[in-house]
Amino acid sequence: MPDLTLIHTAQVHCATFDGLAPQADLRHNVRPDWLARAQNGIDDRLAAEIAAAIQAAEGPVLCSCTTLGPVAEAAGAIRIDWPMMQRAADIGGPVLLVYCLQSTAQPSQDLLRRAFGNADPQLTCLLLAQHWPLFEAGETDAFNQALAVNIETALKQNHYGCVVLAQASMAGVATVIQADVPVLASPEIAVQSLLAPQQ
Repeated sequence: MPDLTLIHTAQVHCATFDGLAPQADLRHNVRPDWLARAQNGIDDRLAAEIAAAIQAAEGPVLCSCTTLGPVAEAAGAIRIDWPMMQRAADIGGPVLLVYCLQSTAQPSQDLLRRAFGNADPQLTCLLLAQHWPLFEAGETDAFNQALAVNIETALKQNHYGCVVLAQASMAGVATVIQADVPVLASPEIAVQSLLAPQQ
């Protein structure tokens, strides 16, 4: 049985998690078609496919796609961004939530507010959809740098307790951004939370 089965919507995430958990036995299920289909909402057919894949997996399942997160969670998977949202709640607001896909917005906001409970996250959302084509083209360094510029500008304009990078695809930004506040990326925090005893 693998230590963890991961459901991804981009191939690049396989290397990310293999690098974060080199000693773990990870099984990757990559389905970019699911994200494409989910852009206009997740219908019953897609939800059933996702649930079937999760229920067929051995051991725990982590869904690395924020858009698919609510459906994956309902089927028994762990959402990649849940440990990150809990970390954000521990730090406290105001929170700058950054994302590139509009389909990510509501799931991320809902999960963040769940983590904060009765507390107010003082949430500001920053949509950077204009940079997503760079990620799709495999220009990861340019993607990270472009996001970092916009996020750094936002941090100069207002005070925040932390920055939450809503999509796993954005994790590389945390290594290049110049910030005086914590910049939270979901893959590393999820691995720390789920696989730390095995490292």
